Amino acid sequence: MGTSVQVKPLCGVYNENPLSYLVSVDGFNFLIDCGWNDHFDTSLLEPLSRVASTVDAVLLSHPDTLHLGALPYAMKQFGLCAPVFATEPVYRLGLLTMYDHYLSRKQVSEFDLFTLDDIDSAFQNITRLTYSQNYYMSGKGEGIVIAPHAAGHLLGGTVWKITKDGEDVIYAVDFNHRKERHLNGTVLESFVRPAVLITDAYNALLSNQPPRRQRDQQFLDAILKTLRADGKILLPVDTAGRVLELILILEQYWEQNHLTYPIFFLTYVSSSTIDYAKSFLEWMSDSIAKSFEHTRDNAFLLKHVTLLINKSELEKIPDGPKVVLASMGSLEVGFSHDIFVEWAADTKNLVLFTERGQFATLARMLQSDPPPKAVKVTMSKRIPLVGEELAAYEEEQNRKRKEEALKATLVKEEESKASLSAELAVGDPMVIDANIKQPSSNAAGFQHGAFRDVFIDGFVPPPSSAGPMFPFYDNSSEWDDFGEVINPDDYIIKDKDMDQASMPVDGDLNGKLDEASASLILDTTPSKVVSSEQTVYVKCSLVYMDFEGRSDGSSIKKILGHVSPLKLVLVHGSAEATEHLKQHCLKNVCPHVYAPQIEESIDVTSDLCAYKVQLSEKLMSNVLFKKLGDYEIAWVDAEVGKTESGTLSLLPLSTPPPPHKTVLVGDIKMADFKQFLASKGVQVEFAGGALRCGEYVTLRKIGDSSQKGGGNIQQIILEGPLTEEYYKIRDHLYSQFYAL
Repeated sequence: MGTSVQVKPLCGVYNENPLSYLVSVDGFNFLIDCGWNDHFDTSLLEPLSRVASTVDAVLLSHPDTLHLGALPYAMKQFGLCAPVFATEPVYRLGLLTMYDHYLSRKQVSEFDLFTLDDIDSAFQNITRLTYSQNYYMSGKGEGIVIAPHAAGHLLGGTVWKITKDGEDVIYAVDFNHRKERHLNGTVLESFVRPAVLITDAYNALLSNQPPRRQRDQQFLDAILKTLRADGKILLPVDTAGRVLELILILEQYWEQNHLTYPIFFLTYVSSSTIDYAKSFLEWMSDSIAKSFEHTRDNAFLLKHVTLLINKSELEKIPDGPKVVLASMGSLEVGFSHDIFVEWAADTKNLVLFTERGQFATLARMLQSDPPPKAVKVTMSKRIPLVGEELAAYEEEQNRKRKEEALKATLVKEEESKASLSAELAVGDPMVIDANIKQPSSNAAGFQHGAFRDVFIDGFVPPPSSAGPMFPFYDNSSEWDDFGEVINPDDYIIKDKDMDQASMPVDGDLNGKLDEASASLILDTTPSKVVSSEQTVYVKCSLVYMDFEGRSDGSSIKKILGHVSPLKLVLVHGSAEATEHLKQHCLKNVCPHVYAPQIEESIDVTSDLCAYKVQLSEKLMSNVLFKKLGDYEIAWVDAEVGKTESGTLSLLPLSTPPPPHKTVLVGDIKMADFKQFLASKGVQVEFAGGALRCGEYVTLRKIGDSSQKGGGNIQQIILEGPLTEEYYKIRDHLYSQFYAL
C-alpha cells in the first residue's frame, strides 16, 4: 500500500467556522491551522482539546484569526506543545493580529482567555520557512518533507505540501489565482496529480468576479462620491491581511490624482504592521519587487495614509470628509465598532465592507439584504476606579499581598526545616544527635553545616532554628581544565530601562510595539469596564465589494480539474457550497471526493504501492553518466532482486540489455532557438504560432508543459521537404538537447 493518510476535521466543515484539521501521515499527526472566530467561542475548540496531546507538528497557513487565532489558548489550556511551522510573514503578522485582538478585547471586557505572555509563548518557537523550502522532519516523522508555497490570499499565505515516499498531500485553502497589487497568484496549478488534495468550498457558489481594474475603479468611485458629498467613509478591515491591498489601492490612486482627502489606518499595531510590510517586499508581487530593485521605491513608504494607534488621535482631526480603515472587520470590537456607532446616523457617510463578515457578527448582519434600519449594540469602555471602589480595590490588593507574603514565609520555613533535616541525616561522625538526652538540663543545641561545633549557652534553640548565626551560603565555583567556569550573562551591561522597554514583547519582535499599545500594557491604573446597550439607527450607506482575495467558483473548478488529484477532501464552506462542489468534482475531477463531518476520520490512503530499492554497487559501476546542466543523467537497465540482508535492490541484467531509442532530454524556448538559428545564418520568423525556418521548413511546439497528468512532456514537430536545409535545421535542433 501507499503512504497512509487520514484526515479528521476539528472545526470548519459544512459551515464558515474557523479552520482546524488533523492530518495523519503514516502515524505522524499534523494539526493544519488552529483557527478561532472573533467571538472567541470556546465551544468550537472542544474537538481540538481531545486530540491536542497527540499532535506532532502544527502548520499555519495564513496570518488571521480564522487560521491561527486559537494557538495561544490551545498551548495554554490543552497542552499543545508540538513544533509550529509557518512562513516569516505569517509569524510576524499573525503575532500582530493576536496583539490587536487582545488589546481590543481588553479595553471593553475582562478578557482572560489568554494574555500577551501566552501569545508570545505560542509564537516565539515557530520555525519560519521560505516558499518552496523543503523541511525534513525527524524522529517520528522521519521521511516526511514539508514545504510552503504561495497561496496568493494574504501576505505569506501558504499552500502546504507534505511529501512521503514520493506521494504528495496538498493543503490549499483560501487561495487566489489572480495577481494583485501586492501579491502574486497561487502556485497551486503547478501541482499535478497529487495523492491527496485538501481544499475549501468557501467560494464554490460565487459567480465570475469582475476584472481587477473594473473592481478597483468601482471601489474608488464609491469612495470619491462620498468624499465629494462631504461624507466620511469607514472601512472595517483586518489587522494585517487584506488591508495591505486596500492601502496600496488608495495610496497609488491618491498619488496619481493628487488628492488631498485624509486617509487613516487605525489599529493598535498599525505602525508595526506597515514597518513589517516594508521589510517583506520579497514575499510580494513581482512588480513591487522589481520596482524596489530598479528605483529603490518601497511601495509601503506611505505618503497619503496616516497611521493612528489610538482613537483619541482621530478625534483631534478636524471634522470633514475622510477615509478611515479600522479594525476589526467583524465590527464586534475594536475601533471600527465605535466609529460605526458614531457615524451610522449620518446619511452622508458610507460604511464600505470589503469582505464577508463572520457568522453572527454585526458586520454580517449589516450585509444582509435588505440591511436592518436599526441595530442594538453594546458600548463598553474601561474607566479608572474612584472613591469607595478604589479604596475597596486597594484593600483587596493589600490583603492579597499579605496572603502571598505569609505563604512565602511559610514556604521558606518549610524549606529551612527540610534543609536542616537533610544536613543532620548525612551521618557525619562529628554531629551529635539532637534526640540523645544530655546529662545537663542546660544542654545546648547544635549548629548544623560548617558551624556545628558552636554551642549556645543559656537557652535551647527552637525546633525551626537553622543555626545560631545569619545564613551562610558557600557559593563554591565550578572549575574545568581552563579555570573557573563563568556565566557570560553576568558580564552583560544592560540599560536600566531595557527590561521595561522590552516587557510587552517576549517573542522575536525586538521589543517593537506601537507606543499606545505599550502604554496600555504598562498601565496599571485600577479600572473597571462599564457597558450599556443602545440602539443605532442605520442611515448611512452600506456597500459590500469583494476584496477578499479568493478565487471564484468557476476558477476553483478549473484549477481542481487541472490539478486532478487522486483523492479530494472538501472542507470549509456552507453545506450548499460543499455539496455543489462535491457533485461537480465527482463528475469532472476524480472519482474519490470526500466531505467529512466534524471529528469524522476518513482514510484517503493512496491505492498506489511504493517500494524502496537500493542501487547495487555492481550496477552503478557500469553506468555511464552524462552531464545535464547541474545534474548527471544516465540510462539504466536493471532488474529487481534481493540482497543477502533481504532488502530489495536493483541488480545488473543477467542477459544483454535490449537496445533503446535515443531520448532527448531538456527544454527549448522557441524565442531562444530563433535567435540561435539567426546566428547560424538561417532566415527565421514566427508565423501562425510556428517558427518558419528558411523557405520550406516549419517548427512547431505542441503540448503544455504543465498539462493534466503530463508532467513536462512536450512534442516538437519539424515539418518540411527532406532537403539539405531540413537536415541542417534538425541538427541544430538536436544540438539543443542532451541525448541518451
